Amino acid sequence: MNFYERELKALQRAGRYRTREVVDNSVHDFASNDYLGLSHHKELHRLTCKELDDYPLNNSKASMLVNGYHQIHKDFEDALCKANGFEAGIVLGSGFNANIALIESLVRRGDTLFMDELYHASGVLASRLHTMDVVFFKHNDMTELEQLLQNSTAKRKIVAVEGIYSMGGDVCDKKVFSLCDEAEALLIVDEAHSSGVLGEKLMGVFDYYDIAIKENYIKMGTLGKAYGSFGAFILSSEHISHYLLNRAKPVIYATSLSLYDTLLAHNALKYILTNSEALQKEIAARQAIILEELGLHVKGLIVPIAVGNNQKVVDIKNKLLTCNYSVGAIREPTVPSAIIRLIARLGESREPLHRVCQKLAAV
Repeated sequence: MNFYERELKALQRAGRYRTREVVDNSVHDFASNDYLGLSHHKELHRLTCKELDDYPLNNSKASMLVNGYHQIHKDFEDALCKANGFEAGIVLGSGFNANIALIESLVRRGDTLFMDELYHASGVLASRLHTMDVVFFKHNDMTELEQLLQNSTAKRKIVAVEGIYSMGGDVCDKKVFSLCDEAEALLIVDEAHSSGVLGEKLMGVFDYYDIAIKENYIKMGTLGKAYGSFGAFILSSEHISHYLLNRAKPVIYATSLSLYDTLLAHNALKYILTNSEALQKEIAARQAIILEELGLHVKGLIVPIAVGNNQKVVDIKNKLLTCNYSVGAIREPTVPSAIIRLIARLGESREPLHRVCQKLAAV
């Protein structure tokens, strides 16, 4: 009873068939989104376990609105708000859920959502969950976005962009902030790949561009990347936060974020803020290696290398794996054309990064 045999065979023929692979911790990891290497920081783990041992329970037990909102959650939300300049915060299960929460609840009848064409799949899925007016604009094309906003007669205008785009590694255009201000539009910035990587305090693209926080700005970030934990957060005005608590289904109906993950992320936030200068230097050193070895300028730690063939990126990935280097082989439809995605993460020292770049340049 192979109900989907034809579909699976079609994926195999197209070079798009995917399987899970158990992580080999003996291999140099240039594939994961653990940008600062904090997933390996045992002192943060031990500190978190010690703090949780002193707490009267181990898990959050319920949804945030039904006895599942703990002081641990509130303390972390308050710390995120202070570090990023926002009024209110909500922690929740994942970046995927955060995008579902934001887009599904904020875009109502009579509103229009203007979404960058390369916005994350979670946001695209959210835009299809119910009938809503969605307009995709060309990637980072502020001229097109400006025209769309000026011509819109929507009751509310909502714009969605990423801080650093997850596949291309490029940064959103600074002009998006002023365009949304002029159009009185809500602006959602998905900072999954920029929070912890960009800015003077490494707080992300708002920090990077030195943007003064306003009522129409919403920042979403994840905790499973630079923060070395799991989960996500949404930062906004008090008004928007109250609305999400009453309308966003992933906030209302899901068990609140685990206490361990919340504490671990809070300790990671403290670590990042305390060591931001040293971390910036390490990020800059890796960006210099990428430029030296591959001739590519990157603003963050994502290094996309165009290949254009689904099977070839898998072959390159497997060849590097035999040399003890793990990189991402990203295929259609995740990207328009297949790429090798190298993450110049701080969890690996500089010398292995030199070597893997040299091997990539050779192939």
